[in-house]
Amino acid sequence: MSRILVTTEIPAPGMEILRAAGEVDLRALDHEQLVDACASGEYSVVVSQLRDRFDGDLLASASIVGISNYAVGFDNIDVAAATQHGITVANTPEVLTNSTADIAMLLILSTARRAVEADAFVRSGSFTGWEPELLLGSDVSGRVLGLAGFGRIARATARRALGFGMTIKFCPRPPGDRDVSDDELGEFVDRVEHASWDEIVATSDFLSLHVPLSDATHHLVDAAALEAMKPSAILINTARGPVVDEAALVTALREGTIAAAGLDVYEREPTLEPGLAELSNTVLLPHVGSATVSVRSEMARLCATNAAAMVGGSPPPHPVNPEAWAHDG
Repeated sequence: MSRILVTTEIPAPGMEILRAAGEVDLRALDHEQLVDACASGEYSVVVSQLRDRFDGDLLASASIVGISNYAVGFDNIDVAAATQHGITVANTPEVLTNSTADIAMLLILSTARRAVEADAFVRSGSFTGWEPELLLGSDVSGRVLGLAGFGRIARATARRALGFGMTIKFCPRPPGDRDVSDDELGEFVDRVEHASWDEIVATSDFLSLHVPLSDATHHLVDAAALEAMKPSAILINTARGPVVDEAALVTALREGTIAAAGLDVYEREPTLEPGLAELSNTVLLPHVGSATVSVRSEMARLCATNAAAMVGGSPPPHPVNPEAWAHDG
């Protein structure tokens, strides 16, 4: 049977599907060990996590057929290099839209209403009774939500925010732009406003990031963008950590350039920028956008199905680079 390298055990039914497809080797590896394993000729497919880095050097020496990433994103993999070397990359798309939008909305509400501070205040024994100015926060209803990107998760977030009576502005491809037709807007025609990136940065009460990580979006929110935001504005990031310059964000939060930030992802995850964890005007989550039982289970099924297909000599159902598939059986 073909061997499948699994760097971290995935939820049911994933492992069962993998074991039915081939011999599974479950091993936690550092980067150098991953390089060696991929080059060893012992494995045909790797089931990977976002923390597993597949750079050009690893892929050039690899003898694997494919990589099945347990994630929707794949910025841990040099896809161009994988394609060059005939290695197919697969992911788990269209699974975590609603769960991640829920987290975006959670971060909007919890930062605005200072929920984490309030919880700690009660637990510490500091609550001695109602006070007129105790832990005053910001309104959500009637405020402007700016969406960086307008893909599936951004749209699901917009749908929720409209229910809270928020005004929605979006920029579909920041820092640039592109035309968006009414047909593409669909249910959102006359309910959201298409705006430039500069306008969204300057006018939003909440700026929520929903863009993939690329050269264009790396440090999309940098010191200049933070300086252009309202002093009362709140930044929300459920996309990718390096979309935000985390050092600049810590400075902006500490100096009051913006009011608060709610983060589920980090620039050098799981390491935090020094000073970030000490700031009371942040809500910090451990990358739990997809963390519901049903979503993680479906991700595992898709991931394992992708791997099983490649092990069996067929292209995966959800390829990132379908042009790379070449299997001589």
